[in-house]
Amino acid sequence: MPASDGRYDYTWVDPTDPRVREVRSIEEVGTVGDDGTNDNLLLVGDSGDALRSLTTIPEYSQRYRGKVKLVYIDPPFNTKQVFAHYSDQLEHSVWLTLMRDRLKAIVPLLAPDASIWVHLDDMEVHRMRLLLDEVIGIDKSATQIVWQKRTTRENRSAFSDNHDHLLVYTRGPVKQWRDVRNRLPRTDATKNPDGDPRGPWDSIPFTAQGSRANQMYKITTPTGVVHDPPRNRCWGAKEDEFERLLADGRVYFPKGGNGRPRIKQFASEAPGLVPHTIWLASEVGSNDEAKKHIQAMFPDVTPFDTPKPERLLERIIGIATNPGDLVLDCFAGSATTAATAHKMGRRWVTVELLDATAQTFIVPRLTAVVEGTDPGGITSRTSRVPVEDLPPDVTPADAQTFTTLLGKVAKTLDGLDEATVKALREATRTRNETETTWQGGGGFTIARVGPSMYEVDEDTGTVFLSPDATNGAWSKAVAGQLKFTLTPDHPVFCGRRNRQRLAVIDGVADDAVVRALVQHLADGETVTVVAKAALPEAATLLRDLRPGSRLRIAPDDLFPATTVK
Repeated sequence: MPASDGRYDYTWVDPTDPRVREVRSIEEVGTVGDDGTNDNLLLVGDSGDALRSLTTIPEYSQRYRGKVKLVYIDPPFNTKQVFAHYSDQLEHSVWLTLMRDRLKAIVPLLAPDASIWVHLDDMEVHRMRLLLDEVIGIDKSATQIVWQKRTTRENRSAFSDNHDHLLVYTRGPVKQWRDVRNRLPRTDATKNPDGDPRGPWDSIPFTAQGSRANQMYKITTPTGVVHDPPRNRCWGAKEDEFERLLADGRVYFPKGGNGRPRIKQFASEAPGLVPHTIWLASEVGSNDEAKKHIQAMFPDVTPFDTPKPERLLERIIGIATNPGDLVLDCFAGSATTAATAHKMGRRWVTVELLDATAQTFIVPRLTAVVEGTDPGGITSRTSRVPVEDLPPDVTPADAQTFTTLLGKVAKTLDGLDEATVKALREATRTRNETETTWQGGGGFTIARVGPSMYEVDEDTGTVFLSPDATNGAWSKAVAGQLKFTLTPDHPVFCGRRNRQRLAVIDGVADDAVVRALVQHLADGETVTVVAKAALPEAATLLRDLRPGSRLRIAPDDLFPATTVK
């Protein structure tokens, strides 16, 4: 399987290599702002190591395992190119194995109603779909979305590449997820011709399929026209329900009051829209929009080549989560996922391999989000609004389009009444109105994946403890590996799991060490002792003095028998 060397570069190692099986410690190195949830986490290190640690170390497993509502990953697309901030040229089998390992590590973190969104271009999307079928389940495929990432034309290639793909899979049955996912907010209900105090509304037909006897009756319009239900249909409800809707002012008769009844559906009450599978740049932004955002924040730094806009992540997060839910992105890049999740009131975990990227982009960007000094992305919304009241049934978008076309027509027609043109322009004037929706707040923790505790002789395969495996660092790593909760304030034992204690000996375990440890155990407690070496009689003495206790010699005894040879 592939192992990382701390860069976007992976090499094959034997599956028995402890460096791909060990649980590395997580070292918290700082905080920004005030994270009331204590869950927002920027983790610097290899994503495979990070995911393994999050699911295994008790302190983190309790917070994240089975709690993640949305996973969005935008991995290197494997385009065989070297970009300014990462290399994207792995051999197919290495790339697929890398992704398979990470998907398998993600699964334990997922909530029962979670979804996974994988963002790719054409290079690997077909292979990734098969991989997701294998790891997540072929019946868990919800859809494949096309996102228009650019609006300009690339004339140097055979075809202009203008889109990416989003593969969407669900943790549980797709139908179950469909019932809990959010729809898109409606923005089309903008007319209110009768001035209803409940606000803008659209209308829907008051008919249903079939011919139910108690829904077959005559309806008389305000103008005196009598209607029966259309052929092969019935009215949408019983007559008493229709009378209730009519009395509540929810019935609309089109065609000047002569038409069949329709039911008002107010924007504030209407169900949202089922998302399409084609997302246009005009709706959710483009790579170019994201680049401009990053360039505005970091004017002296070369931006990422294909950053994702916050509006794209806003839509994904809005569909898949609710405020307070947990979002995971283990390929942080420029931190768009974390920044957008933060602004939307979600909790988040993001992982970045390169420390330089974390320090150059991620920490400054997320700090700006916390401090409210990032004006870009979804921090504010700009909408078109009328300068004065528009004519009935005319939306601001309609008015803007009309005035544009009016200007073109006025230039081409001779003798057009200027006064009429001016009056039309005045009646349809609109302007941009900007509303700030994010003003800062919250916080996050910065942490690093700890170093490997092992080295392997490449010729013989012999495993050695690394120079980093000393004192507290090694104790912390062993506790995580064996799923013990750290007890840093205890003078003797470094971890606890139910009635078991953990003691890590940075040296040889002999009779004196064993007797001293047992003396510090409470009634009913056992101890797991991990040492770098031990005298033969020490293990026997430990079992005799405190049955159920165990002595392990590192590194062999820390892994299953099939792992380290």
